[in-house]
Amino acid sequence: MDKSGYQIFQEESPEIAAAFNNLIDTLAKPSALDGKTKNLLYIAMKIVADDEGAALAHVPFAKKLGASREEIRETVLLTITVVGLKGINTTLVRALETYDKV
Repeated sequence: MDKSGYQIFQEESPEIAAAFNNLIDTLAKPSALDGKTKNLLYIAMKIVADDEGAALAHVPFAKKLGASREEIRETVLLTITVVGLKGINTTLVRALETYDKV
């Protein structure tokens, strides 16, 4: 199967997907935290949750909202306080490569 679980979720569970998308859209709106900060937080949270794909997906969003390469690097480095070197070993190189490609 070439589709991701997320794609199947969106296509085959449209009502639940719509509710989920609404939640994400609401959370993404700037409020106390701006969009760049929220995306940097998402990157760190997804690394800690062992979801490298989602962490990498937020790198272009963060860059589009003004995050520097150094901010991406520091965000990944902050995960050392929670998961040790795991985040650095699994995600740092790919996060920076993703940043450089977009």
